[in-house]
Amino acid sequence: MMKDIRAFFDARDVVEVETPLLSHYSTTDPHLDSLCTRFREQDCYLNTSPEYAMKRLLAQWRQPIYQICKAFRDDEIGPNHNPEFTMLEWYQPGYDMMQLIDEVAELVRTVCRQSEVEHVFECLSYQQAFENVTGFDPHHVTAEQCFQYSVDNHVEIPQGLEAADDVNDWLDWLLTQLVMPAFKTDGFTFLYDYPASQCALAKLEDGPGQARVAKRFELFFGEVELANGFYELTDADEQLSRFQRENQERECAGKEVSCIDKNFIEALSSGLPDCSGVAMGLDRLLMVLSGAASIDQVLSFAWERS
Repeated sequence: MMKDIRAFFDARDVVEVETPLLSHYSTTDPHLDSLCTRFREQDCYLNTSPEYAMKRLLAQWRQPIYQICKAFRDDEIGPNHNPEFTMLEWYQPGYDMMQLIDEVAELVRTVCRQSEVEHVFECLSYQQAFENVTGFDPHHVTAEQCFQYSVDNHVEIPQGLEAADDVNDWLDWLLTQLVMPAFKTDGFTFLYDYPASQCALAKLEDGPGQARVAKRFELFFGEVELANGFYELTDADEQLSRFQRENQERECAGKEVSCIDKNFIEALSSGLPDCSGVAMGLDRLLMVLSGAASIDQVLSFAWERS
């Protein structure tokens, strides 16, 4: 799989790069937590993704780059999760989101050649996926409406999720409980154009019905998430504002507030080229290729044996 991936990018003149795994900065993402360690009495962090460092290179070099590296997350342990995992990340200057989706599909077809996995891809907007299953438009629904829909349709509501909570918490729950189970179990699904409030590092554009959407996509095989990509935000001021909002969310959730990576913000200020980028979990991809039921089956040393 690794040889096929490197050959794929070599044939397209995408340069392999290497960036540090250890950083002065943790993630501000309220849904992720960095693993912390110490160096000479100073807190430092193992990267949850090489994204910020790679974009610093991209701002300087302005050419296509990719990296295969280890990433670390203080997250759950389970069939699809290990605290240390292998990530493929790449950036294509001049690509919009749909062009990168096409390239992701071509990469997956390349590495699936010698497996029995069907190369079947479905592409659904976030709105289409929700309307197909629930009948409502996720870009205009409220948390109260999501709550009432769950009650009326006997959808299990987890303890702690209330009608007054953020609508994104409800959408995330309904996505996992209803939308993802409706994906083809033996094929790949691209989900794109997420709600604007779930933009993370993606640009915002007008979508159908005048709703603002985040130019973000995810790739699934069945219900297993394999990749997360963006038509990348290049506005440094907007990105700083988003990081500050994420820290506010972390504080409200009782999590440690993160120090914002000033080097990344400076790189955006210097001028990141118009580009799209994506991160893919290679352990999960190998699970798909080999038909494994658990990530432990494709790791030489899973957490319990490391």
